[in-house]
Amino acid sequence: MVDDQPAKLLSYEAILSDLGENLIQATSGREALEHLLKTDVALVLMDVSMPELDGFELADIIRQHPRFQHTAILFISAVHLTDLDRLKGYQLGAVDYISVPVVPELLKAKVSVFAELHRKRQQLEALNQELRVLSGRLLTLQDDERRRFARELHDGLGQDLVAVKMIVDAMGDPHLFETREQSAVQASQLIDRTLKQVRSISHLLHPPLLDEGGLHSALRCYVDGLAQRSEIRTSLQLHPPDFPRLPAELETTIFRIIQEALTNIFRHSEARNALVSVSMERNQVVISVRDDGKGVSDEIVGLRPGSLGVGIGGMRQRAKEFGGELRMQNLRPGTLVEVLVPLWSDGAPPNASQYSVVGTVSLLKKHA
Repeated sequence: MVDDQPAKLLSYEAILSDLGENLIQATSGREALEHLLKTDVALVLMDVSMPELDGFELADIIRQHPRFQHTAILFISAVHLTDLDRLKGYQLGAVDYISVPVVPELLKAKVSVFAELHRKRQQLEALNQELRVLSGRLLTLQDDERRRFARELHDGLGQDLVAVKMIVDAMGDPHLFETREQSAVQASQLIDRTLKQVRSISHLLHPPLLDEGGLHSALRCYVDGLAQRSEIRTSLQLHPPDFPRLPAELETTIFRIIQEALTNIFRHSEARNALVSVSMERNQVVISVRDDGKGVSDEIVGLRPGSLGVGIGGMRQRAKEFGGELRMQNLRPGTLVEVLVPLWSDGAPPNASQYSVVGTVSLLKKHA
């Protein structure tokens, strides 16, 4: 708030105090510039007529600084301004004018709007920064995954296929006739092992059961396999038990979210038990994955920017693509990861053939 008359500054403060904002007073343009260099300001409320630097000159100086090119400027004028004066103010960066005598409700409304716009812009910048970090990590993860698959193909499939070729070539030697039967058995065993590796790699890229049997079958197979491969007792609950088919993209999203959540439990939680639950509640699918491990930090539970890794960040982004929401909670012991995704728009649970994804946050908020 910039005005050379302290009484006006006190009146502005009295009007705006109910908003709960941080109000900073300056009695000159120079003092206002000093505050601007020290503080992140949402709105500059200034008088047009001031000694030394008037409002127009101060606005021009503010706009020349790269940091303040988007800072909102609201002029207060006690004299009648011509259209040319207003045009000059707008060209220098003014967003609005208020005439004296000031209407308190009007001033409060305008300041409130600009302060909220400032917060929204800050949130958007934070989300964009988080998205840039996540995109960079995803690219790194993709490169690591490609290297891993290349290594698996070379060291696993490649070596086995070379061994099969050597056996087959040796079987063509007439001097090794007596070992042909043994060589055929070895070749068959190597081919069986190679096929298992192909199925394993194929399942990691995209589980075939997801297309053939749906989410129910794919999750059951994956959870059972994880329980066998790890020391974590993992169980799956579906409601209703005869879980219906969903749109293919949504089924893939739910599967990948659960897969990532269980992978995090296996890698980081030191848990002994895990429970996966997928249920239909009114017009949404509710996915929950909980464990009895050591838990995670409060920053991660709060989904604070900069604290999320690729895994949780990817889960959150997958949910958002369908208008869903990711939540986390420390259970002490353990962690609960919950994802809510809206499903249909007609209010009543339809048949599987009637399912249509509704990617709106409003539905989620209505039924959550």
